[in-house]
Amino acid sequence: MKKNKQHLIFEGAELVGKSFLAAQIYNFLEKKDNSNKKILNGCHWFNCDVGIFGGPYGKKVINKYIDILKILKNKNVIFEKFHLSDMVYNKLYNNKLINYQKEEQLLKKLNSKIILITVGDKKIFEQRIINRIKNVPHYQRIAQPAENYLKQQELYLEFIKKSQLKNLIIDFSKPLNKNFVKRQIKTILNWI
Repeated sequence: MKKNKQHLIFEGAELVGKSFLAAQIYNFLEKKDNSNKKILNGCHWFNCDVGIFGGPYGKKVINKYIDILKILKNKNVIFEKFHLSDMVYNKLYNNKLINYQKEEQLLKKLNSKIILITVGDKKIFEQRIINRIKNVPHYQRIAQPAENYLKQQELYLEFIKKSQLKNLIIDFSKPLNKNFVKRQIKTILNWI
């Protein structure tokens, strides 16, 4: 079963639904491969960007996470926001292009895949900004106009085309009704 372990990277602009979809896939992998009734050991999930990407420590931190992945290579691992996020933030906020070719070669050897979540509708971003601020008040400090999230997304789409890793793009633009969400989850599970 070692060969069936998943190393997934969920990427995408803020507010597209990465955490929501990652949680659904985590739940599936955790249940499928859990071997302990007292510890959730079927899948390991890391939210990698907590104010790090776009700053001076992004690449160093990514390399440490890759070291962790080497240790957990025979386990299911999910990274939420990873090297593409660091690239996007550096390009947008520092006008720097960060090269992650070496890291992608390592990730490829570890059979890592990227799931890029997108939203193509400005109005959905506007509604999600309102919801995020309501649920997470401190988000107000970094909230941006919906157009800025679309600009982020354009860079993610540009960078994913240059990636060496297998990738899947999921459009999460529709309202999140139960049937739509199930279809997206099924698409991801079939792909992995």
